[in-house]
Amino acid sequence: MNIIDQIKSEILLETGTNEFEILEFFLNENSSVNNSSESSYFGMNVAKVVEVIESPDLKQDDYAQNPCFLGTIPLRNLIVPVIDLSIWLGIERARKEHEIIIITEFSRSVQGFLVSGVTEIQRVQWKEVIPPGEFITRLGTSSIIGMVHKGDHFIQLLDLEHIISVLNPESAEETWKTTVKAKKNYMALVADDSPTIRLMLKKNLQASNFRTHLVNNGEEALIQLKEIAFKAQSENKSINDFIDIVIADIEMPQLDGFTLTKKIKNDSELNKLPVILYSSIITEELRHKGESVKADYQVSKPEMDKMAEMAIRLIEKHEY
Repeated sequence: MNIIDQIKSEILLETGTNEFEILEFFLNENSSVNNSSESSYFGMNVAKVVEVIESPDLKQDDYAQNPCFLGTIPLRNLIVPVIDLSIWLGIERARKEHEIIIITEFSRSVQGFLVSGVTEIQRVQWKEVIPPGEFITRLGTSSIIGMVHKGDHFIQLLDLEHIISVLNPESAEETWKTTVKAKKNYMALVADDSPTIRLMLKKNLQASNFRTHLVNNGEEALIQLKEIAFKAQSENKSINDFIDIVIADIEMPQLDGFTLTKKIKNDSELNKLPVILYSSIITEELRHKGESVKADYQVSKPEMDKMAEMAIRLIEKHEY
């Protein structure tokens, strides 16, 4: 068992605790001061990490479609594309010996990310995650879902799905296509911290005759739901007169999808709503977490074309 598998086996957290684990790593950036370098720290969800290997000193291919693509490496029975994360983020990396490639797997794709080094595994609460904003200017917010303050530095959390969808947009669009159409114009509350995923999910649902209300995270979703529940109660109506379904990503700052679902299902008014959870990291061993908080359905991002179909089924089942 490699170190990543060992860590994963030891950190299956109690569902609904609003916690997750990140692999913290760094990029050394050239500094104009005394020819030195300084480190920027980043993180990715451990559940998406397969293993960490030493880089075979790949060189940038002048013929690559994107300058951050370094070519491929063999890994057992796979050919793994490698992305130079510093080029993607616009960082002038200070090159050194024994750099690291983090092998990741999510949304049914495997890829490696070249970084300067890995530090440690950090356990983080989603409420600690600061949404991207004024603190992230040079890198922009499209690749960063938030920041966590740890000790004397900040860890910037990467939106890996965004990176891959930009590098391979045709594949992403194909994944989200749908042909189903609801008989009625349903309303879905959608919670996701990634602008890219929110837009794609909005297109998917609207093509199936849904109206959508989009929020950035689980906390915003819960606030919206409580406001809707209060309005329904004050007008002596059911909450289903205002909203038909909640669709939420699992990984979100402030309040993750598991905790949001747990709060919905434990609320006497909100529990009338069906909830779909989705993520790029849903596996059989993790699926039990969604079941334990009583999610009505769980979708992996490679199967997002099924989202509208399952939403319609759950709503119609509830109606009858």
